[in-house]
Amino acid sequence: MKSLIFLLFTMTFTAGSCFAQSSYSLGSGDLISIVVFDEEELTMEVRVAKTPISYPFLGQVPLDGRNLAEVEHQITTGLKGDYLIEPRISISVIEYRPFFITGEVENPGGYPYQLGLTLRKAITLGGGFTERASKSKMIVTRGGEGSEQKIQLSDPVFPDDVITIEQSFF
Repeated sequence: MKSLIFLLFTMTFTAGSCFAQSSYSLGSGDLISIVVFDEEELTMEVRVAKTPISYPFLGQVPLDGRNLAEVEHQITTGLKGDYLIEPRISISVIEYRPFFITGEVENPGGYPYQLGLTLRKAITLGGGFTERASKSKMIVTRGGEGSEQKIQLSDPVFPDDVITIEQSFF
């Protein structure tokens, strides 16, 4: 019964966050939950790092740069047959890695990511614009890719984004 309740909760949580389940790539700093139903010793919470995790019966399992479905598939197929007949696994993100805001905001720095975060909300978390801030020159660097792009107040912000609020000359 406890497993069924958790499964329903997980389905409800993940259905509301397509971002988390579809194309989100895990990265260093994310905290994930791996739940193998009715197998407490295989259930764990782990912080993603560049190095693979050591998972019981499977050895080294890489997480960094992979999406949840890939990790779930690897663990399911690894446990199926030799260890469990029909493993039921759920993997979810408990805590996303932070985003960063710098430049002309009152409190620049790193902040915990929240689902549904927009640039307007990120600036608010950073204490708001300084009096020198340009409200039209806002740039984001996505996930360490190195390419910068202009961003609007209503645009989404993602984990590991680096947002720069430029200075206005007027």
